[in-house]
Amino acid sequence: MSAPAKPSLEPITSRAQLVHWLASGSKPKDQWRIGTEHEKFAFTTDDLRPLPYDGPRGIGRLLQGLIPYGWHPVDEAGKVIALVDDTGASVTLEPGGQVELSGAPLDNIHQTCCETYGHLKQVKEVAQSMGAGFLGMGFQPKWSRADTPWMPKGRYKIMRDYMPKRGSKGLDMMLRTCTVQVNLDFSSEADMVKKFRVSLALQPLATALFASSPFIDGKPSGLLSSRSDVWTDTDPDRCGMLPFVFEDGFGFERYVDYMLDVPMYFVYRDGQYIDASGQSFRDFLEGRLPALPGQLPTIGDWGDHMTTAFPEVRLKKYLEMRGADGGPWRRLCALPAFWVGLLYDDAVLDAAWDLVKDWSMEEREQLRTDAPRLGLKTRVAGRTLQDIGLEVLDLSARGLRARGRLNDSGRDESIFLETLQAIAASGRTPAEEMLDSFATRWQGSVDPIFAEYAY
Repeated sequence: MSAPAKPSLEPITSRAQLVHWLASGSKPKDQWRIGTEHEKFAFTTDDLRPLPYDGPRGIGRLLQGLIPYGWHPVDEAGKVIALVDDTGASVTLEPGGQVELSGAPLDNIHQTCCETYGHLKQVKEVAQSMGAGFLGMGFQPKWSRADTPWMPKGRYKIMRDYMPKRGSKGLDMMLRTCTVQVNLDFSSEADMVKKFRVSLALQPLATALFASSPFIDGKPSGLLSSRSDVWTDTDPDRCGMLPFVFEDGFGFERYVDYMLDVPMYFVYRDGQYIDASGQSFRDFLEGRLPALPGQLPTIGDWGDHMTTAFPEVRLKKYLEMRGADGGPWRRLCALPAFWVGLLYDDAVLDAAWDLVKDWSMEEREQLRTDAPRLGLKTRVAGRTLQDIGLEVLDLSARGLRARGRLNDSGRDESIFLETLQAIAASGRTPAEEMLDSFATRWQGSVDPIFAEYAY
């Protein structure tokens, strides 16, 4: 849900162009990079309310306050709705005012952590002058949908109208969730396929390790990751575990076919979002899109459409890991470290595939269903996710050590796994710690979260 990039006006005249667009993301290993994104809830520190867009304590003022730090504003209909800088990073808004950093493509996790720390320092300095703060967790623990203001972005109005037609929790996804994710490269179609399969199979493990959203509307929800559960009833056309990824013959062409069957949301033209919700990109390719009759799509339109599917792992010109709740600073660094260690070392990637390759699709789907509720106690193929997690974290650490990216103290990137290793060793998710605090120290209130889990 980032700000629209400058659109490519290259017309699409064949399905092969769409396949080539995906394949063009392939890069030699020495050019692989790490792009980390994280979202956070902005709140007023005196009464723990969400920030509207307008006003002296609004998200608009927050964005304006970041401009002196070297950010350039992106406007929509006369309002600043995003910021970009010269490194390739951006600050964008989710529908309910969640503030997202989409980081620059970086070489190592040490740089990622510095980038994250620098961004949090900036937004905290601006927010403090407004009497505001930021909360890191997966689902808003206190505010209802009705409490949450909508941000003034055209695509969000279209999605807001369409979401309830396809599931009961799509508006919760838009307004009340936050995630941390990492975008990673591949060298070829075969490399993409192996990374896609491994990361899709293990995404529920990330859900369990990062689970930090056990509350809805101020009360325990019965879940450890309410954020992850939301995606199970958002829109079956564009979410889920993508069984076809594990089928023989999967590759760029098959993913293109999947995306052609995902109903559209919009077309972006001349600074405006045109409602095409529920319409077919296949019709668009033939000049028969009801929203724009007679017009053919551009590569820019295809790039926009690719952002409107929300599976647990998403393919664009890179792979996006989408299974984790947002959380505190250390876990924001741990998420990219976890996946880089697994996917950027060939031997480790092969070992990870050996671990998951015999799971059936039914087992993978059950794992996806159970992890938001049971966390590390979830079982698959006769093992708990705690047991699997300890093994996978060992693999990830091995991959990070083999990369040999050292900080100024001579330590490699595996240091960023320590917080996850502690969670896996204990068998207790961050959400379970929150629930214990809710029942004891917090005396049945979620309000202390806004102090204890704020950045």
